[in-house]
Amino acid sequence: MDSTYYLTAWDHLPTRRAWIQHMIAIVGRLIGWLAVWIGSLLLIVATPRWAGWLFLLLLVYATFRAVLQLAYIRPSIYIQRVLWQYPWQLLTGVPRGRNKHPRVQEDEMWLELPNPEEPEEQIPLLFLSGMRTFWWMRRFGTARTKPELKAQIEPLWFAGDPRFIAVIAAGSRKGDAPKRLHLLYQRTATGRRGVEPTDWNASPAALERARRSGAHVPDAVHPHPRTY
Repeated sequence: MDSTYYLTAWDHLPTRRAWIQHMIAIVGRLIGWLAVWIGSLLLIVATPRWAGWLFLLLLVYATFRAVLQLAYIRPSIYIQRVLWQYPWQLLTGVPRGRNKHPRVQEDEMWLELPNPEEPEEQIPLLFLSGMRTFWWMRRFGTARTKPELKAQIEPLWFAGDPRFIAVIAAGSRKGDAPKRLHLLYQRTATGRRGVEPTDWNASPAALERARRSGAHVPDAVHPHPRTY
């Protein structure tokens, strides 16, 4: 059945499988690097000093990779929360770029998506997190991007609200399931100190839905200057 038929993306069984596989990969890599860390520590103790320096380098690298895997867990939980709230949309011809968007401060990759309540307004949604973005960067359109790479994200799977928080994914080979789940969010929806949330003139229902997805939004609807 068409994935867009379901009320939420999570109701779509292949989506649930994709998220579970996503989490298994993260936890499996975490366990693997922890095992490498422990093994390196034991080898440092058990080998001569000259060999211990080599295993010390491996220990440092394993520490870095284990911490990186831990950092993936929180975005993955937010991915699930978004999938609980929003249905999939299959979008084609989405404007995107690898250079700085003219309306934003950050120099990051971006997508432009229509405002759900004002479709004539295009909202830039940035890849603010640098984690696991290389796969997407290779498929974003440039003069040198191969057509077969571009085709892997056409159509683009999208769930969420571009004003706050969203999940994108590529389609499987058969096109009936998402893969490469990736979290996107507005800087104003992160809840970081010094970053004021905005309501984007969204309806109370849209604000509540975004809040349940993990976005930081105002408690009441009132006008804010739009900060991309």
